[in-house]
Amino acid sequence: MEYTLLGKTGLNVSRLSFGASALGGVFHPVDESDAIAAVHQALDCGINYFDVAPAYGGTLSETILGKALQGIPRDAYYLSTKVGKYTEPGSYGNDTLDYSRSRIRSSLEESARRLGTDYFDIIHIHDIEYKNRAYTEWALSEGYETVCELKREGRIGAVSFGLYPMDLWRRIFAALEIDAALVHNHYCLNDTQLLDLLPAAREKGIGVINGSPFASGLLTDRGPATWHPASEEDRSLFRRAAVFCQSQGASISRLALQFSSQNPEIPTTLFSSASAETVRRNVAECEGPYDRSLVEEVRKILHPVLDKEWSY
Repeated sequence: MEYTLLGKTGLNVSRLSFGASALGGVFHPVDESDAIAAVHQALDCGINYFDVAPAYGGTLSETILGKALQGIPRDAYYLSTKVGKYTEPGSYGNDTLDYSRSRIRSSLEESARRLGTDYFDIIHIHDIEYKNRAYTEWALSEGYETVCELKREGRIGAVSFGLYPMDLWRRIFAALEIDAALVHNHYCLNDTQLLDLLPAAREKGIGVINGSPFASGLLTDRGPATWHPASEEDRSLFRRAAVFCQSQGASISRLALQFSSQNPEIPTTLFSSASAETVRRNVAECEGPYDRSLVEEVRKILHPVLDKEWSY
């Protein structure tokens, strides 16, 4: 496993990092023992950065990750969670957004108890674009100020956001002092807009975390979960791309991971799995050279949706 400094955070993160959303059954139901085994496999493979959120599975992801990390020395891994977005157990889309000082502070305490820690290396302010951006300005003011306070108090190491729309990322990079940025679904086979942020990231020392190399399931043989906002027409293009890869003796998920994780200007790429075998396979496969001509053919198939932004 290769390791790279994450901007000015001082964190020397593994090239692949572990997103814990899958542990909460966000994509499909999971067995707790399998999920814990996936975390242990990630550690065995050299992955040292784990990201989670109270919104994933209605706190289930945090609970399972906390169980998996129990007994693991705290200096063996970096840990981040998120604040501002909360989801009831067993539901998707029924989100509560609260970027108040009191809720962020209580959220941090709750996450700390579930995860068995008193310190987070990074806190991401979560999904501030949801609910038609009705809460965006609140997140960018009181929410951001509160997380900065937590950093000054030594409760957390780095201030970050975790969100999707590129226009908001451009605004944040231009106007706010942040240490890291979890940008999801913008550096994968169908969307490379993250590249537009890299010059500013270099200039300001912002550590870029590349999330969702599989485009939230679109770039897999299984396909995305039912909640994904892509239309049936869009989904059919991704199915065509997956079938084309199969016809070439390749796997679209392997190609997607290799493409997303091998840009030397992006410190770490975050993937999620509740399967130890999948974790082991992803780590093994990400290092190999990928077929650039196959990437070009896949992107031709996906041309109608290249750089398309969906409303999550």
